Amino acid sequence: MELRQLAYFVAVAEERSFTRGAERAHVAQPGVSAQIRRLERELGEPLLDRSGRTVRLTAVGEAFLPYAEAALQAVAGARLAVDEHRGLVRGRVAVGMVVACGLPHVPDLLERFHAAHPAVEIALSEANSDDLVDGLRAAQLDLAVIGLAGERPDGIESVVIIDEPLVAAVPHGHPLAPRTTIGLRSLARHAIVSMPRGTGVRAALDQACAAAGIEAAVAFEAGDPRVVAQLATRGLGVAVLPASVASRHREDLHAVAVTRPSLRSRMEIAWRAGGPASPAARALIAQVEATTARDGGAGAPGGERAA
Repeated sequence: MELRQLAYFVAVAEERSFTRGAERAHVAQPGVSAQIRRLERELGEPLLDRSGRTVRLTAVGEAFLPYAEAALQAVAGARLAVDEHRGLVRGRVAVGMVVACGLPHVPDLLERFHAAHPAVEIALSEANSDDLVDGLRAAQLDLAVIGLAGERPDGIESVVIIDEPLVAAVPHGHPLAPRTTIGLRSLARHAIVSMPRGTGVRAALDQACAAAGIEAAVAFEAGDPRVVAQLATRGLGVAVLPASVASRHREDLHAVAVTRPSLRSRMEIAWRAGGPASPAARALIAQVEATTARDGGAGAPGGERAA
């Protein structure tokens, strides 16, 4: 029984496909099939049911899979332990960020980290803030850039990188364009274009409205703040956006400050409380903390760490 056979079996079992399993293992499909058949002959039992359109585990395969995964994890852990002792950080870190983040912080951070630790594989994905927090808690992500409006979620540590007001953005010919401020109650009487629930911007709007006992009429939602701005320029509603995003569309949109109360949202780099187990992820978090301490935060009041 060879480690590569276990790796190929796990890849095919999890992907439910020899083709996708081979792509994941970066090996030609015939080679993967041949090695798994060798493993089955050694065990004396079929592990995979190949009769359907998708590959399924047999009863023996279901029982064998967790042991194969545990063996691969043990070997990976042993290699990491040796590498860490030698001072060599390798492995993989999973980083998430809000959709269409547009901040230079993440690319800059990852560029510096890759230069210091070229042996570490970096996987980057996008999602709403709520989904990113769930990914951190489930250990699917090591680090994430999230948007928040209120208190930080339980079990999460973070550093603030942006703390800014939200504004009401309207086309220059809109009736609100001559104004410099608008109260929340007045804003709620207009059709609103906003980001969806699960984002920090929407959480700030919903929480403020709930506290005031009013309900905002959200006519359109878009996960990308640039699309929110574009919908507003077409007269489809008043966009609720971070001030920095609205300023990038100043030729098409006029930003009106929201008052009574003002709305604010934060962007934070977050990770699981206590930190992840892998040396690579710990090294990335240490770099985040060192960078924040050196720079005093990037656009954040104080840039302090928050738990």
